[in-house]
Amino acid sequence: MSQKPRHPEKVNKPINPIKKKPEWIRSKIVDSQIFFQTKKVVNQNNLVTVCQEANCPNITECWSKKHATFMIMGDTCTRACAFCDVKTGKPGDLDIFEPAKIAKAVKNLNLKHVVITSVDRDDLDDGGSEHFYKVVKATREKNPKTSIEVLTPDFLRKGNAYKKVLEADLDVFNHNIETVPRLYTTVRPGARYFASLELLKNAKKSNKKVFTKSGIMVGLGENKDEVIQVMDDLRSAEVDFITIGQYLQPSPKHHPLNRYYHPDEFKDFEQIAKTKGFLLVSSSPLTRSSYHADEDFRKLQDARNKQLECLPHQ
Repeated sequence: MSQKPRHPEKVNKPINPIKKKPEWIRSKIVDSQIFFQTKKVVNQNNLVTVCQEANCPNITECWSKKHATFMIMGDTCTRACAFCDVKTGKPGDLDIFEPAKIAKAVKNLNLKHVVITSVDRDDLDDGGSEHFYKVVKATREKNPKTSIEVLTPDFLRKGNAYKKVLEADLDVFNHNIETVPRLYTTVRPGARYFASLELLKNAKKSNKKVFTKSGIMVGLGENKDEVIQVMDDLRSAEVDFITIGQYLQPSPKHHPLNRYYHPDEFKDFEQIAKTKGFLLVSSSPLTRSSYHADEDFRKLQDARNKQLECLPHQ
């Protein structure tokens, strides 16, 4: 019996040869016992991580620091984004024990900061927001000193479902814009650019204390002016933190890589983004949404405190 394809929607797509990586695209190889300890906790609790499912290039470095991004609501996504390596198809039922499993894993790993993301669940009436809330709530109760970051789907056509996530006691609300609006129909066909912007804007409106965060990949065919426009749009939505990283094509069936950006170009993006007023900017070839998220959260706190100190006293 033949194995079901991981990406059935891409089976008949044309083959796009993967370009050879330049010397600056090299993930760190870390020989660490902590890496294997992290892997053991993940496997023993039957947890899903975006580190594994999305084939992240930083997995050895992050897991060696006891930093894993947990992916909830299963390993199968209802969207078919052209850039993503997460499995697509019809998801299974929600695991009612997952909130307790995540909370326990965070405790066992003694995490100071945890990132919780999910697959898209368009099959659920609320897009999974209630489940998100339960996972964050359980994690907070068992780990009161751990800062919690969520990386959510867009909850497209789910009304105010996103508000349930914000009712949980979280520290960072992240939703990735992913690419420039012109490329949405080919790169992110199941999503809507302005719906994602609206989600980020509403998240900040709902809870001013929560840091908001979003990320974009480059190398999909965008130009510099379009990236700068995304920066402006995100600042209009009062997003605090932007991440900019290189798109790495997962397979010949995924969206073709247009080009590799040089590290100097990422530094240029960083400087431009800083002038736009973001509290924090992370821009480098291997930057990913939750890369160094624990250190970045502390930097966000420091940046906000400095900003508050500069405000005139009433």
